[in-house]
Amino acid sequence: MHRLTIADAVKWAVEQLAPSSESAQIDAEVLLLHCIGKARSFIYSWPERQLSEEQQRQFEALVARRAQGTPVAHILGEREFWSLPFIVNDSTLIPRADTEILVETALNLNLDADTQALDLGTGTGAIALALAHERPQWQMTAVDKVTDAVELAKSNRERLKLPQVEILQSDWFSAVSGRKFHLIVSNPPYIAEADEHLDAGDVRFEPRSALTAANDGFADLFFIADHARQYLHQGGYILLEHGYTQGPTVRAELQQLGYQNVATVRDFGSNERCSLGVWLG
Repeated sequence: MHRLTIADAVKWAVEQLAPSSESAQIDAEVLLLHCIGKARSFIYSWPERQLSEEQQRQFEALVARRAQGTPVAHILGEREFWSLPFIVNDSTLIPRADTEILVETALNLNLDADTQALDLGTGTGAIALALAHERPQWQMTAVDKVTDAVELAKSNRERLKLPQVEILQSDWFSAVSGRKFHLIVSNPPYIAEADEHLDAGDVRFEPRSALTAANDGFADLFFIADHARQYLHQGGYILLEHGYTQGPTVRAELQQLGYQNVATVRDFGSNERCSLGVWLG
């Protein structure tokens, strides 16, 4: 085996990944760092350092999987969100950086220390656990309909040492009947079922049930907005992530349902990403 240097390994991987990945350089570096167990600065500090035979074999195998389209997060079994390491698998969505704006917005709301909060469709648990990490005194409940997703969220709860977070299997509100919350957040499925982007990129490896909704992607957003009114304390907030073109329709629906102070927040790419309202009863 001709052993590659760090620099040659990155160059080779980029060539392999460029036809199928828009982030070939980043993917190559992340996969290599995983194999050699080093920080990113090592690539630039020691470009002539040779890989061991085992490191090179592992790296070539990981690059081959990525070249076939498998998301880097699934290859590594992990994705960082809100600077926290989350275990990921193909049972639910890979946490996206865009969703961090949902967490940031929730943390900026005028909520008391004893806030009761509900995360609907929690998936990996990313939103609920990030909020609990920042507000450990909150009474945080997270629910998901999918059994494997519930188990994944529980695994992340243990990994991040946040035992105070309640995680339940629930079809939206079914497991919290009769309870009230000061904050209800959700990143529900909101992609239209016929969206052409579903056949490209990492979403090909994620469950359609976690991505798409009927009514051009609005069905779950509208369902949550409608039923959340029964589960919010007076003055409680609803906060929903949605697609970057869906803001006007979501705002109109929230206003029609009687929510006050309806507004939309833009993500770090300046796209309308989540909308919120206050329920005054």
